[in-house]
Amino acid sequence: MTDEKRILGLDYGSKTVGVAVSDPLFITAQGLTVITRKHPTKYRQTIAAIKEICEKYQVKQIVLGLPLGLDGIEGDRCQATRAFGSLLEQKLDIPVDYQDERFTTIEAETVIKAGGRKDPRDVKKTVDQAAAVLILETYMHRNGKN
Repeated sequence: MTDEKRILGLDYGSKTVGVAVSDPLFITAQGLTVITRKHPTKYRQTIAAIKEICEKYQVKQIVLGLPLGLDGIEGDRCQATRAFGSLLEQKLDIPVDYQDERFTTIEAETVIKAGGRKDPRDVKKTVDQAAAVLILETYMHRNGKN
C-alpha cells in the first residue's frame, strides 16, 4: 500500500473488465487483472472487486474506456458504459472520467503478440487488461499527467 493517490483505468465489457492502475507519479500504467462478470446486468461482485482495488491503491479517480463508433458517435455500448460509470461513482464515491477507447483492443492484441504470446487463448486472457493499460496511458498523456 502507498500513501500516494492513483488513477484506475477500466476496459468495461459485457463479460469482463480489464483493470490497470497508474503509478503514484502518473507516469506509467500497470495492468492488474481482468474481472470476469457472471451476468451482463449484475454488478455487485464486479463493483466489490473494483472497490477492493481502489482501497488497496488509494485510487482518487477512475478512467473508463468509452467505446465510440468509428465515426465518433456514441451507441448502445457507450450508454451501457456511462451507466456503469455512474454506478461506480454512486457506489464508490470516486469521480469517473471517460477516454475514447477506439482501437485499444486491436493495439493491445498487437502488443501482446509482439511480446511473444501467439496462442489465441493466451492473448484473449490478457487483452482486456492490456487495453485498460492503453486507456489509462492515453488518458494520462491527454491530461498532462505524464
